[in-house]
Amino acid sequence: MKTINNVDINNKRVIVRLDLNVPIKNNKILDDTRIKKSLKTLNYIIERASKVIILSHLGRIKTDEDKKNNSLKLVCDYLSTLINTNDEVLDDDLIMFENTRYFDLDNKKESNNDLELAKYFSSFGDIFINDAFGTCHRCNASNVGISNFIPSYNGFLVEEEIENLDRLLNNPERPYVVIMGGKKVSDKIKVIENIIKKCDKLIIGGAMAYTFLKAKGYEIGSSFYEEEYLDFSKNILDKYNNKIVLIKDNYNQNKELIRIEDMKKDDIGYDIGPDTIELYKSELENSKTVFFNGPMGLFEEEYEYGTKELCNILNNINAFILVGGGDTVNAVNKYVPNNSFNISTGGGASLEYLEGKKLPGVFYEEEV
Repeated sequence: MKTINNVDINNKRVIVRLDLNVPIKNNKILDDTRIKKSLKTLNYIIERASKVIILSHLGRIKTDEDKKNNSLKLVCDYLSTLINTNDEVLDDDLIMFENTRYFDLDNKKESNNDLELAKYFSSFGDIFINDAFGTCHRCNASNVGISNFIPSYNGFLVEEEIENLDRLLNNPERPYVVIMGGKKVSDKIKVIENIIKKCDKLIIGGAMAYTFLKAKGYEIGSSFYEEEYLDFSKNILDKYNNKIVLIKDNYNQNKELIRIEDMKKDDIGYDIGPDTIELYKSELENSKTVFFNGPMGLFEEEYEYGTKELCNILNNINAFILVGGGDTVNAVNKYVPNNSFNISTGGGASLEYLEGKKLPGVFYEEEV
């Protein structure tokens, strides 16, 4: 991998692509994880470069109204309170572009990797550093296109993310347990197919568990499931029955605790129950490697028992733990704020890497 350590940036104009796409509500940043994870690379560049140009996106831009709601001004102001600067750093030596996706209003030039736009971005610098791991699975003008015009390298965060993911894929310390939650099986099919070959146990919770339970023949009431993925779920269950751990009980829409075999047609599973938590705990307490992606229930809507208890279990085991996905990161920060987990900013990028895909935003030395 070509990293920032492989290039001399002293007194150079450096363009750095960060992922400052943070959740904002009522003009307040709800989670600053991505901003703080960008500081190592950014401070390193500020201390050495003659000029620093920061690029990032925020949200999706489809209308002029979206521009008003997704300005980076708030993020810029907050970032300026965190970075290492001194009196010798002039205002015009540290520049942040407005949201790169503003250019999507012109034929999606950013998202479609328009090379004229990429050339325009590249004209401001001598060297490009991509540290926006959360966008590494996308070919955008501001993260991949620029590399066509100036020497390009990865930042410290991208390097760390790849190293952490490689620990899951290449000879992980065992026992190795993967926890998959969230809503849809369809979002994680390729990950499941690839990672189940490598892990010792696959714990499946959240709404996606009901597709697997339905495939296994259980009555799941009116719980969400994906009809078109029942065959996939059944095949995985048949092939890896000794690896897959499902739920034993849940809380329904009325917050009643019900065992899975006792579910009725009007029940909707919104959270996992205490017997499931005990089962998960027994699988996790001796683990040495854990990947946690996806909450166990609708924790944002007062169905937090399962996700909260799982976070506490993980916080009390001695293992390498990688947490990925926005909702999952929000949950661990909420329930165990002083955790020592390895937090991935990747989301889709992490999942695609775990599927075995090559990420276009990660730069490697050219093979001879």
